[in-house]
Amino acid sequence: MQVRGFTRQTFLLTAVLAVVAAVGVSAVTRGSSPLFPTASITPIKYVPAAAPPVSPEEAARAVSSARELSTAFRVASERVLPSVVAVETTPTVAAVPAERGPTTPGTPDRSPFRGRNPFEGTPFEDMFREMPFGEDFRFQMPPGQGMPRQGGIGSGVIFDDAGLILTNNHVVAGGGTVAVRLHDGREYTASQVWTDPKTDIAVIKIDGAEDLVAAPLGNSDAVSIGDWVLALGQPFGLESTVTAGIISAKHRGIGITPRENFLQTDAAINPGNSGGPLVNLDGEVIGVNTAISSRSGGNEGIGFAVPVNLAKWVAQQLANDGVVRRAYLGVGIQPVTQKLADQFKVKPREGVVVTDVFPNTPAAKAGVLSGDVIIEFAGVKVASPQELQTLVEQAELGKPHALTVKRDGTTKELAFTPEEQPNDYGMARRGSPAEQPSGSSQLEKLGMEIGSLETQVAEQLGLQGVEGVVITRVQRDGLADRAGLESGMAITQVNRVPVANVEAAVKALNDASPADGILLLIRSGEGSRFVVLKAS
Repeated sequence: MQVRGFTRQTFLLTAVLAVVAAVGVSAVTRGSSPLFPTASITPIKYVPAAAPPVSPEEAARAVSSARELSTAFRVASERVLPSVVAVETTPTVAAVPAERGPTTPGTPDRSPFRGRNPFEGTPFEDMFREMPFGEDFRFQMPPGQGMPRQGGIGSGVIFDDAGLILTNNHVVAGGGTVAVRLHDGREYTASQVWTDPKTDIAVIKIDGAEDLVAAPLGNSDAVSIGDWVLALGQPFGLESTVTAGIISAKHRGIGITPRENFLQTDAAINPGNSGGPLVNLDGEVIGVNTAISSRSGGNEGIGFAVPVNLAKWVAQQLANDGVVRRAYLGVGIQPVTQKLADQFKVKPREGVVVTDVFPNTPAAKAGVLSGDVIIEFAGVKVASPQELQTLVEQAELGKPHALTVKRDGTTKELAFTPEEQPNDYGMARRGSPAEQPSGSSQLEKLGMEIGSLETQVAEQLGLQGVEGVVITRVQRDGLADRAGLESGMAITQVNRVPVANVEAAVKALNDASPADGILLLIRSGEGSRFVVLKAS
């Protein structure tokens, strides 16, 4: 039987579903059906918890504490602001061919923020390459014409009322005229400029200025992470600007100067703050603002300052002698990582590993050996290369100092007498690698090939006089690649045993176990370092 196009079965099934639906709707209305429990459909209302009441006494204490901090900021600022100066460098005018440098049409504006990037040649250059004063606003002059190069802009702080000003090397680099504008508006031309590119510190001297206010210099070693600090200077040319933050970290190395031991802060630091003081709540200078890390071109809460103790040591020598005299050890060093710590029987960051001992240096005379872990210098524990470099370079020349090392797990005391560092010390030579065929089953497991370090190859790599083998190929994603090895690097030791040729290297590698870790001493144009090849 058909019922309007449906079979009897279809009709009956439809009728049953209709009855069930009707029951369900009724149950929802009454809220009592077991098929549709009330809890599953009743909306849950969120009632936020009420904030605990604040008593008038608590409110008064909170406001009082905030006012005390505000007062501390104000007092510290007022103490140092009269010592903060604006610094602008105008190099000797020299034409730049249009094909080599961009120009702006018409008469160049004196403002350093128009036409071209004012931070060219400074640690800020890459950070602000895409800002409005950079590529987007450059114009080409007709062939054969040019424009004067822009100088540096920044800040400084008076540290001696005889007219001595502390600032950054990158603010005054390039020669030419250095103009100084004091807090009260007076302007002077620097009579002397001394620089130390290794620390990015410079000292400016102005003559004839009376009633100068020198800022007190504090002790950066006493600064702790979390301490409140103020950054003073002229960001973007806005003079007498003060920003607040804390010390975020210490002993930072970020790769912009040869000697780094930066304080990190989240106080807002922007272009123009360079050379200005970082100040504690006592109104003492504890750092010299130097650089920022930024993807946007503005402050992102990561700024760096040269510790004032280092800046003072440099500034005093510059002001007295015009040069900085540093002591040196004569070694290559690297940090103690977890893998290296296991190999050298020390704790991670317990000292620094000696990778090279150069001949006829103070370290060689003191008996330091490659593979030693220097854990103390003159009784001061060291945990990073930056700390050791700072201690050694500031050591008194000619005076014996204690040097504590760990050698094969045993602590040894050595006597080290600092000597003045040669001017060309640390200059690395670079070259291009040359391939040599070689290999073994162990080398294949490690993911690399090696060859003889012939005299010609060594010269190309800047490794004259080095005994070892050269890495000629590194397999992508292999064990050697993951450890950071590259073609052109030389292997001079395998598990602390020198390897002078391919045969010795292959034998030493075949005798070693990647499961236990293979310790290699690697040499390149940049120096030596230990690397551990260990299978996971």
